[in-house]
Amino acid sequence: VLSAGVGAVLAGAVPASAYRPVVLVVLLSVALFVLLRPRLGVVAMPQRRTPARVAAAIALAGVGIALYDGLIGPGTGTFLVLAFTALVGADFVHGSAMAKVVNAGTNLGALVVFGVTGHVWWLLGAGMAVCNIAGAVVGARMALRRGSRFVRVVLLVVVVALVAKLGYDQWLAG
Repeated sequence: VLSAGVGAVLAGAVPASAYRPVVLVVLLSVALFVLLRPRLGVVAMPQRRTPARVAAAIALAGVGIALYDGLIGPGTGTFLVLAFTALVGADFVHGSAMAKVVNAGTNLGALVVFGVTGHVWWLLGAGMAVCNIAGAVVGARMALRRGSRFVRVVLLVVVVALVAKLGYDQWLAG
């Protein structure tokens, strides 16, 4: 919550044109990482869950990715899922579930800062939140029913779509 709040405070100081290329490169790297490691996240690897790896995941997710979420945002859930699968050996279903918990905290931290500074359109946000909750319920049920291989495919599709959208915004939308 605190790291995302700090990121939100910094958000006004960084123009979108400065971070979009970085996010594109990072997301493309994530897609390649997942594609080149076909077993990643498909099967849980509990032997990776050592105290040192758990501490690294907490630091990365709780500080680094949370700061990124408050500052920039796109791809946060993907980064969290990848951190939990690569660092502590979670499968994609459990990594996704853990990512939702952390992402709720990062969203809260950023929301508080943006709300206090008057940058939230509350009515629009409330409508989107209702739709987000409905989509999350459907998505969680699908993930549980179809398993980690399905989540892996969805993760890759979302990353590619996000790269396409950010690339369009960066170079074609002007």
